[in-house]
Amino acid sequence: MRQGARKAAVAITSIAAVAALTLAGCTSSTDPDDNNSPGPDDTGGQITDAQREEALNTPTELTFWTWVPDVQDQVDMFEKQYPEIHVTVENVGQGLDHYSKVRTASKAGTGGPDVVQLEYQFISSFAQTGELLDLTPYGAADLADQYVPWVWKQVLSNDQVLAIPQDSGPMGNLYREDIMNAAGVTEPPATWADYKTAAEKVRANTSSYISNMAPSQGAGWLGLLWQAGVKPFGYDGGQNVTIDVNSPEAKKVMAYWQDMIQNDLVSIDPDFNDEWYQGLNQGKYAGWLTAAWAPVFLSGAAKDTSGLWRAAPLPQWDTSKPASGNQGGSADAVLKTTKNPIAAYELAKWINNAHDPALLFTTQQNFFPTAIAVLEDPVFVDQESDFYGGQQVNKLFAEISTTVDTDWQWLPFMEFAYSSFNETFGAAVAAKGDLAAGLDAWQDALVDYAKQQGFTVNG
Repeated sequence: MRQGARKAAVAITSIAAVAALTLAGCTSSTDPDDNNSPGPDDTGGQITDAQREEALNTPTELTFWTWVPDVQDQVDMFEKQYPEIHVTVENVGQGLDHYSKVRTASKAGTGGPDVVQLEYQFISSFAQTGELLDLTPYGAADLADQYVPWVWKQVLSNDQVLAIPQDSGPMGNLYREDIMNAAGVTEPPATWADYKTAAEKVRANTSSYISNMAPSQGAGWLGLLWQAGVKPFGYDGGQNVTIDVNSPEAKKVMAYWQDMIQNDLVSIDPDFNDEWYQGLNQGKYAGWLTAAWAPVFLSGAAKDTSGLWRAAPLPQWDTSKPASGNQGGSADAVLKTTKNPIAAYELAKWINNAHDPALLFTTQQNFFPTAIAVLEDPVFVDQESDFYGGQQVNKLFAEISTTVDTDWQWLPFMEFAYSSFNETFGAAVAAKGDLAAGLDAWQDALVDYAKQQGFTVNG
């Protein structure tokens, strides 16, 4: 994989791999009294400045499990800031391997990391089994106004702060300006109705499709529901879930795509394979509805098309209320099994919240940031990309990020949700079948599974 693509791919875990998180019988064996450093249980409330100072100046060994490439550079900055803390960075796998090993170590109560990378959609499943440390007593709640509101909501559970945001993927529209112009489309579609009209022109006047809608791309399809204001999932942090993936609102969105698919206005090829890469390079796809991490990924995956692409917001259902969804992104959490909770929290916070390491994530790992200060930093937003004809793509996606709905929630069993998506709705897309029936089948599968796991199901 090309270097740029390799770095960007770390943000694609949610779409390329589904983690098999086992819910049943998996509980934390943490005993807070085993911690080496004092915690809130010792003080009866918030960690004091004196406790924090002592912890950061006491020789301490931390382990950090993450698949982020070159994250050692941010860790080196942390160790320079706090020379008494040594951090061992370990990549134990990505997706399935990573989460399974975290589960195993957490259940055993030993051998696990102090700090662990988690994608947003899997935080609730680890919260449900009580494996994550509430970071509120360590001061995390004070960081709330430093992050984009919808991102901050992703790390909360019942007013507990369970992780520090690292990157995100607000969605936009990447498109080939040359193909669109050849089709007679001179402006990016502002509405989904405009998008269909543009798709018809692209099919009629070029050999391209306006976009490809991969059947197994659960995170992307959910991002489109997110943009439309649909609320397919709800979770109260305990044993109550809301499942409403076949709501009238969801079916309205999918009826649009049913029409697009059946009229051959979009392709439905599997993605992230050789054929898909060729399609991007050879002009089969005139666009890609995707996340903020994708512009850099695309510039590595389709180098021969440099200068031909442009970026725009997603087409809108209501232009008076601009909206987007999210696809991908992750955070760093602290496991309850840590013996050094203060130092572990400070690591998770510092590398993602201090300006220099957070900015480095955008220039070295090509992450799309979550901290407002970085999203507004001219070093990030004023970059002009030759691949996109000199457009300030980061600035565009920073503006898009402010339009993402804050109320989106995940189920505490998203691993099953994604696998059953592929077997129901995704199968309907692949077969050019009845997408509404696909949503109904997905609803039934999710409800059955939730009840089997002992959840009370609403919706």
